[in-house]
Amino acid sequence: MNGSPVNASNSSSVYQKQVELFTHQWHVFLPPRHSRALQVCPILGFVAVFLVTPVILARILTRPQMRQEARYLLLANALLSDLLFVSVYTLSTVLNAAGVLMSGWACATFFFFMGVMYSAGIISTKAMVLDTLLAVLAPLRYFALWPVSRTKRAIVGIWAVSALFPASAVGVFVWYQSSEPCSNHICSLPLLLVLSVSHSTPMQISMLLTVAGILLILLLVFSGYMVLYCRTRKSGVWRGERSSRAKGTFLIHYFHLFLSFCPMLLLAIELLLYCKYDLLDLRANLWVSLVVCNVMVVLPKALAPYLYGLRYRDLRGALLSFFGLKKHTAVSPIM
Repeated sequence: MNGSPVNASNSSSVYQKQVELFTHQWHVFLPPRHSRALQVCPILGFVAVFLVTPVILARILTRPQMRQEARYLLLANALLSDLLFVSVYTLSTVLNAAGVLMSGWACATFFFFMGVMYSAGIISTKAMVLDTLLAVLAPLRYFALWPVSRTKRAIVGIWAVSALFPASAVGVFVWYQSSEPCSNHICSLPLLLVLSVSHSTPMQISMLLTVAGILLILLLVFSGYMVLYCRTRKSGVWRGERSSRAKGTFLIHYFHLFLSFCPMLLLAIELLLYCKYDLLDLRANLWVSLVVCNVMVVLPKALAPYLYGLRYRDLRGALLSFFGLKKHTAVSPIM
């Protein structure tokens, strides 16, 4: 019994040395080919978003008729937040790959803006569901209950609420960096999860609450789609010529919702493992964090403009014309 505290102390010191080695030479723990592939994923996502989203935003903002519809304004807000999130996250990935070091405050600013933009996209999706529910459940009172002016105020409120989601987690991160300064100042979200969150209970709790809030919003979005399906199932939407279009729209919504839900669920499980176990495999944790952050979080943001842009008829025509894919039918004069 007397040797157990000594053994625990020795195992803790050995694990601490592993953490210090991992902090300075974390890239050695991954094969270079796999590491480069995971770092390229956010860049590919940025290219995919940047090719389509500006075209959609320009189409919505330059057409007075589309600016008067709440669904297009909410869609534009969601796509704009996704574009900003992918841009900031890609910049963070590029700086990380280049080995650029940052101070704790600069890194906290990066994480705060990423959290705000990601939350704005999620909440905008919830607002789009509420807009569709209101149009289906109260079609005669829709324009009176949800005018364009109220939609614009709702968008301002979305950004205000989005700033509250990452505030607590970033605040705890700043406190952690000031109380226990870490020698590693590479601003990377996967490294933050492995090196800081896994060893700090306050950061685990704050991030877990943030992720739980996002999961709750996604579950509310799913419940809204289920209510919408149940209310329209007995109508003519699911029968006749409009059936295939309605099913396709719902399939797009569910597919995008599934892609957004999976990384948050895995991140919540990872945080729960951090809370339960003190000593975990650093290499395995880094692999999971890189896949979740660089691939699964970016993927729904990269696919969103294609899913929604090609589904709406007005936006699809603008995209096909911009990329030269729309066939123009020649009209020959009658002699």
